[in-house]
Amino acid sequence: MNKLLLYARLVKFEHTIFAMPFALIGFFMAVMVTDQIHFWQLLGSIVLCMVFARNAAMGFNRYLDRKFDAANPRTAKREIPAGLVSAPRALSFVFINSLLFVAVTYLINPLCFVLSPVALFVILGYSFTKRITPLCHFVLSLGLSLAPIGAWLAVNGEFAIAPLLFSGVVFFWVSGFDIIYACQDVDFDQQFHLKSIPAMVGVKKALRISEFLHLLAFAFVIIAGINLAANLIFWVGAALFGGLMIYQHRIVKADDLSRVNLAFGTTNGIAGVIFAAFVIGSLYYV
Repeated sequence: MNKLLLYARLVKFEHTIFAMPFALIGFFMAVMVTDQIHFWQLLGSIVLCMVFARNAAMGFNRYLDRKFDAANPRTAKREIPAGLVSAPRALSFVFINSLLFVAVTYLINPLCFVLSPVALFVILGYSFTKRITPLCHFVLSLGLSLAPIGAWLAVNGEFAIAPLLFSGVVFFWVSGFDIIYACQDVDFDQQFHLKSIPAMVGVKKALRISEFLHLLAFAFVIIAGINLAANLIFWVGAALFGGLMIYQHRIVKADDLSRVNLAFGTTNGIAGVIFAAFVIGSLYYV
């Protein structure tokens, strides 16, 4: 198998789509209020940062969880337990991507460079949290929620309310759907003393918590729209985003988890892309 494809499978490269649309929202919002002459250079740098950061985070998660993955029938065929990628090579992959992430932030601006170790601490630290706290879902969502504000800072260099509101959307959206995903491993997590909200309260209550978190995510969408004095294009995108969040809760039931992957991967991937397209479109249609 092609090595590039193998490492892309290791980190589930396609899941970069969860945070990337929100990074693009942060980028285009900042471009609208900043006299920016290095548009394509900055856009390329932000995309590279997203890819390198996520590669490092996911690779480290796979490395750290390799023994659990080997013991779990659902994950036993992943690249490290299956022997397709050795643990030392996976760790080297993490190290290289972390260095590349920091290097790109250095080329963007001093603030992004100074904050890059903080971002790495959060996204790499998540991998330890399932051993410590059922709130691990929120550490994951915190890492991904850095995307809009990080992209904004890359262009603007100063903090602002607007990208923070979109970070709030990501925080509650991701934590909500990660709880749905974790419902698949309740029995395994309990047996191996791993922490998660489904393992702590059961699948039925966990799904209710996920619904509440997605309600909060949509509340942040509304607040962000009000803050931007958004037009109809934004609100159409918001409605579609909200509708897809509702859809995933309709297809996943406490007694039927067969469509978790459809809810987790496909539905949320589509939701993020559609929402970003409408939000960015709304910025340029006055």
